[in-house]
Amino acid sequence: MKAENYREFIVGALNELMSADSPTGFPEQVNRLLKDKLGGMGYAAEESNKRLVKVSVAGRKGGLRRAVSAHTDTLGAMVRGVDADGKLRFTCLGGPVLPTFDGEYCRIYARGGKVYTGTFLCDSCSCHVFQDAGKLERTEKTMFVRLDEDVRSAQEVAALGIGTGCFIALDPKTTVTGSGFVKSRFLDDKAGSVCLLTALYRMKQEGLLPEYDTDFYFTNYEETGHGAASISGADELLAVDMGCVGGGLACRETQVSVCAKDSRGPYDHEMVERLISLAEAEGIDYAVDVYPHYGSDVGAAWSAGADLKGGLIGPGVHASHGMERTHLKGIFAAADLLCAYLGLGKSGKGNND
Repeated sequence: MKAENYREFIVGALNELMSADSPTGFPEQVNRLLKDKLGGMGYAAEESNKRLVKVSVAGRKGGLRRAVSAHTDTLGAMVRGVDADGKLRFTCLGGPVLPTFDGEYCRIYARGGKVYTGTFLCDSCSCHVFQDAGKLERTEKTMFVRLDEDVRSAQEVAALGIGTGCFIALDPKTTVTGSGFVKSRFLDDKAGSVCLLTALYRMKQEGLLPEYDTDFYFTNYEETGHGAASISGADELLAVDMGCVGGGLACRETQVSVCAKDSRGPYDHEMVERLISLAEAEGIDYAVDVYPHYGSDVGAAWSAGADLKGGLIGPGVHASHGMERTHLKGIFAAADLLCAYLGLGKSGKGNND
């Protein structure tokens, strides 16, 4: 059965993941959600010291161990200081297109567990007051977070439990349109995480097992480059992350992208060719691309010395690290290629015989 038949599950899981704030280094909410969801499917989920969530599934054959990963951490910010008048100055978590933060709503996680709301703004935030409102470059030095509290001093902000090191999460503004487009921040990589959940859900619903023993990883810290650095014991790793859409690239939002090379170098040639062959055999709409400015969990594992083959796929995502957009067809295609890789497609029926 194709991923399109699990549309209701996919949309529901995506909305659930998006509702859990998870700027990189702040996995508590999303990990709790994942463990509850996976437990509800009948899987025993483990959480590592580094806060990776892992599910291991026995395969139909021996002789090979696979790992698949998607990261649940997102871009975000952290309080780096408070101005005398109560403005929050921040440092970015990951590499956002920072001008897209201007005017965005956010949540500030204070010490003690209380959550406050606010808005990202630039110092010249009113055209009626500042002559350079439309021209001021948006950087960490020229932007701040305006708290939705009646505070007028650093001391009053401190009394709320807000200070240096507090995490700031953006409202993802997730919307699924009638035409099937998914507009949201953090499709990188919660769309990929949904693909892993869909494969796990499908196996339970259809009574399937993967071809080989497989570890499913939901990683943290990918946005800062070391998400899968602690993965070991696998012969190969397939990362399911976002596919790039834009100038000079072939992928569309309705397709799954197979990455041949990113900014760290090429992916395993045999795995790339195998993924292409699987997409063609399954009739999955795909593109092959080279990503000019990109790194993945495979690169993190390789940099840590992991001796494994590595591949990367993902639904096409437009305007990455800004206000992103993909299409349900792209998510379906990525989930279908993941399932084909696991041996759940036509070429590997995925039954328990």
